[in-house]
Amino acid sequence: MAEQAARGAVLAMRGVSKTFGGVKALNDVSFTVRPGEVHCLAGENGSGKSTVIKIATGVYTADPGADIEIAGQSVAAPTPGLARRLGIAVIWQDLALFPEMTVAENIGFEALLGARPKPVARKRMRETAARVLARLGVALDPDAPLRSLPIAKRQIVAIARALVGEARLIFMDEPTASLTQAETDHLLEIVRSLSASGVAVVFVSHRLAEVLEVSSAVTVLRDGRLVGVFPTEGMTQSKLTELMTGQTFDSAVAARDRSAAPPVLELKGLTREGEYADIELTIRKGEILGITGLIGAGRTELGHTLFGMTRPDRGEIRLDGKPVRFRSNGQAIRAGVSYVSEDRLSLGLIQPQSIADNLSLTVLDRLLTAGLISPARKSSLVDHWIRELAVKIGTPADAVATLSGGNQQRIVLAKWLATEPRLLVLDAPTVGVDVGARAGIFAIIRRLAEQGLAILLISDEAPEVYFNADRVLHMAGGRIIGHYDPRATSLAELEQAVYA
Repeated sequence: MAEQAARGAVLAMRGVSKTFGGVKALNDVSFTVRPGEVHCLAGENGSGKSTVIKIATGVYTADPGADIEIAGQSVAAPTPGLARRLGIAVIWQDLALFPEMTVAENIGFEALLGARPKPVARKRMRETAARVLARLGVALDPDAPLRSLPIAKRQIVAIARALVGEARLIFMDEPTASLTQAETDHLLEIVRSLSASGVAVVFVSHRLAEVLEVSSAVTVLRDGRLVGVFPTEGMTQSKLTELMTGQTFDSAVAARDRSAAPPVLELKGLTREGEYADIELTIRKGEILGITGLIGAGRTELGHTLFGMTRPDRGEIRLDGKPVRFRSNGQAIRAGVSYVSEDRLSLGLIQPQSIADNLSLTVLDRLLTAGLISPARKSSLVDHWIRELAVKIGTPADAVATLSGGNQQRIVLAKWLATEPRLLVLDAPTVGVDVGARAGIFAIIRRLAEQGLAILLISDEAPEVYFNADRVLHMAGGRIIGHYDPRATSLAELEQAVYA
């Protein structure tokens, strides 16, 4: 049956295992994609998804015994060059494009220049770019510098580059992570167009609603093993989550009435020209206030002001009833405000440094003894928060980059909780975090609120705030345009307002 299913496949991988230093990242996994199919490769971080992609594209070599066919050709050990020639392309989350080059140069340089240097045929390069962009139904200036384009247009350039190389199968790794809903909808239309033209697409995304909308089948991995291949028709997000994690998660509304609690944060008429205007809100002790809206709504910019990274032009900020005006994030921290950035990799953590160093960075002054950092105090602090937030680590001396996305985010939370804040601003706290780890992070957030911490939860994913916040504000164009109580409205109503 497996051989029959693989017949005519653009990619067929059978009995694939991969071992790193005695640890099996993949264990007897099979994966098949047929021409024109949109297929989802699903699993938590560390499940083996990236390893499958890297074996298919020749970055890694599978352990002996694997059977791999690309476009009907048996390939014992694909190399990157061979995989490209046989029509396998990958669009990684970071896109791997060249910002200083033009759109046409990014699209055509690999296919038209080849491995050996030769004169650049710029006219041909522009014509090639225009032809492929027209195939995608996209109007882009071939001479525009890539750096001038938003991320959604760069995604399209990366897809166009794959098509120049006559790709039969395109892997897309988290392609919508940084896109607005409108941009996501456009990308999904392009994926459907590719499928209709016979190009297969393998979609990897933590956004399960997109997976179910665009894919016809989903291959689920868990802990390096194949759970199964399932049709997406009739599949629900909760069922897919259960298949990925082996656990059942409660998706009930968690909203509580905190109207009797004292206010911690009050904003009155807060305005910063060009970013947000006339913001009025209150967050009470122990309350989780959610703010959602499309990217560009002004949510992050508001968070920056609350943390002292920018200053408002007018309006008032009150903490515990007292007016404050932060000139730096240092002042905000001393006043009891902490901020978890949406950009964990570059702003939340220092990747090469140890888990212990990252966790203790915000409270070094509290660890001093006779002007030097006390190893005992530091170790006690680190042990406490790793235990408190159930962070899965090797040792505190390991580089924080060795952790999964979910555990890295717990270290970011621990770093700021160590400052003992009164207000915690969470800006997209689950970006790049898989579904199982998300549930754990939100359980921590709700526990912190129960202990009295006031929390501002910012997210462009309406379900995140709907299921986890006590109240929800809808922000668009820099203004708050809607107020919602999750106990008195449906998720569908909130999504209709936000994504319409």
